[in-house]
Amino acid sequence: MSPAPARFAVAADTGGTFIDVVVRDVDGRHHIGKALTTHQRVFEGLRQALERVAGDLGLTAQELLAGTGRFVYGTTAATNAIVNRTVAKTALLVTEGFPDILVLKEGGKRDVFDYATEYPAPYIPRRRTFEVPERVSAEARVTQPLDEDAVRGILHRLREDEYQAVAVCLLWSVVNPAHELRVAELIEEVLPGVPCTLSHQIAPVVREYRRASAAAIDASLKPLLQGHFRQLEADLRDFGYAGPLLVSSSAGGVLTAAEMIAAPVNAARSGPAMAPVAAVAYSVAEGLGGDTIVCDAGGTTFDVGLSHHGELVRTRETWLGGEWEGDLLGIAAVDIRSIGSGGGSVAWVDPGGLLRIGPHSAGSEPGPACYGRGGTGATVTDAACVLGFLDPGYFLGGRMSLDAAAAARAVDRVGAQLGRGTEETAWGILTLATEHMVKAVYDMTIAQGLDPQDATVVAGGGAAGLTIMPIAAELGSRRVILPKTAAALSAAGMHFADIVKEESAPVLTRSAAFDADRVNQALDQLDARLRTFAARAGLAEGHYGTEYFTEARYEAQVWETEVRLPVSRFAGPADTGRLRAAFDAEHERRFAFRDEAAGLEFVSWKARLTARVDASHPPAAAAVATPAAVAPVKAGAPSRSRTCYFGPAGWLDTAVYPAVGLRPGQDVSGPAIIAEPATTLVVYPGMSTRVSGSGHYILHVAPSEGEPR
Repeated sequence: MSPAPARFAVAADTGGTFIDVVVRDVDGRHHIGKALTTHQRVFEGLRQALERVAGDLGLTAQELLAGTGRFVYGTTAATNAIVNRTVAKTALLVTEGFPDILVLKEGGKRDVFDYATEYPAPYIPRRRTFEVPERVSAEARVTQPLDEDAVRGILHRLREDEYQAVAVCLLWSVVNPAHELRVAELIEEVLPGVPCTLSHQIAPVVREYRRASAAAIDASLKPLLQGHFRQLEADLRDFGYAGPLLVSSSAGGVLTAAEMIAAPVNAARSGPAMAPVAAVAYSVAEGLGGDTIVCDAGGTTFDVGLSHHGELVRTRETWLGGEWEGDLLGIAAVDIRSIGSGGGSVAWVDPGGLLRIGPHSAGSEPGPACYGRGGTGATVTDAACVLGFLDPGYFLGGRMSLDAAAAARAVDRVGAQLGRGTEETAWGILTLATEHMVKAVYDMTIAQGLDPQDATVVAGGGAAGLTIMPIAAELGSRRVILPKTAAALSAAGMHFADIVKEESAPVLTRSAAFDADRVNQALDQLDARLRTFAARAGLAEGHYGTEYFTEARYEAQVWETEVRLPVSRFAGPADTGRLRAAFDAEHERRFAFRDEAAGLEFVSWKARLTARVDASHPPAAAAVATPAAVAPVKAGAPSRSRTCYFGPAGWLDTAVYPAVGLRPGQDVSGPAIIAEPATTLVVYPGMSTRVSGSGHYILHVAPSEGEPR
């Protein structure tokens, strides 16, 4: 007898403050559950979120999982471990004479003349870096054989000192990996069971720091993340889930848990990488399309991501802990920029008497003061509570009560240092957080050659509805969406994510003497690696597609630009000419100029496999009707009203609309509050929103003359 068809798909995103669960039923409807993150054992909080969704569906959590055919999981565990250095005790093995790769980074400071700022510490301390006698040339020749006795001596020392992981980054291993592979064999011989990462496998790029950083981060995460994923999978099995466990990756797709366990560096930024995926799906579903900007305001951070013409923007420039001063992932990842201005970001006053926000967050333990769990710092959430934007009795759909008095006391303490009143201080906290968010959007969009006024802004995160309207107004955005699932946007994006796997290889060549044979050979090797991956993942031939890219630059440039290849293989001058034209066009789009007289240098080549694992693009519920197809309807009477503080306008009587009472086509004009079970949308005075055919909110922050509202 064949098994019953799955009734549900589940996506879970574990953040620093909340665990978001989005369950999709057979009709394409999304159901949201939220719970505070339980850091010691993530399944405890996950179970609570599942129980809340299951209860709304008239089921138990076990029945819900028993009827689930697909479970996708995302986590901030990797990012938090990297930033907070709560990783395994890891050794770095490098070529003799090159012990300072991680120490020097790529400069280590944004301003080299800033002598007041301490030079950042390396990811792996210098005392845990060990030099291996060996040498391979850039031409792949072994100029100094590997000293295996010396390697064994190092490994015996690591065993005595109880190292938990080993990263290996030998010079020019990307062109001849023989020595790295032999070191891995010796590690298994002397340190059986201790995980190791080889730089030529995790990040096959020419730049030494990037390979070393990727290898170091990956190795240091293995003991932690391998246990994390295995424990979660065991808990899910014990609870009744029998399907595959997929994990969202930093590349904007999903991988099997086994693949993620093998290379946990791919879990860094796994949750935030899904928000742009959701943004593309919702923008297309609402008939807007084009470029999108996702503004994801969670409990800990505010994340900004982009898409160009419906395609995610990826980069190798993902820094954790600050650009140049932090640590570089070294792998291709969705381009996400984060700042510490989430709902849990703490307000403070610097020695000069200026108000500051973040980057420290109250997290979930103890959380903002209004959570009543012992927090005392004034957070953005506390400010919103003081301003009247949040209903203390209806937080998380009434499942959690807020302590408004505690929020006021926390804000008062900040106000006392500033010499300001409670409401004025709270408004200042929210305004400053909004300004930080606007700056983050500008910094990223302008750098990518994108005008925010020409893009669709998609808001996400539990705190998104508090500030998205003033953010959009400042940006001049004309198309703004707050999806029904905004409070769990990253988790929602997992439902639209495909399996994505990238492989890369360094082949240096120039346009003046293009080595088509070597390039084609490298592309063949990348294809072979992806076919091996597809076989491991159970993907049949023809059920996935492959795209090809190069990272290239004008001669004498320092950094590369990624360009999609116009052909899969190069057969002659016509193909290289098409590649040249593609590069010039992309460079002009991003940097507003091209240099057709300059030669090109091609540094590396990539192949990206994409396999659709679900047919839910776009979400079925969002396909009901586009905003233009829905006649405007005046919203019904609000359920109640309360006074809210809107800065210079002071306290205003504000209508409160329960989301359940709104219908497609209804307009709500500010000042107003729309109370969703998992988020709150503040409609500021002079602004409005319309409910789209799929139940999402189309925001109007500055309507033009005659535009319907």
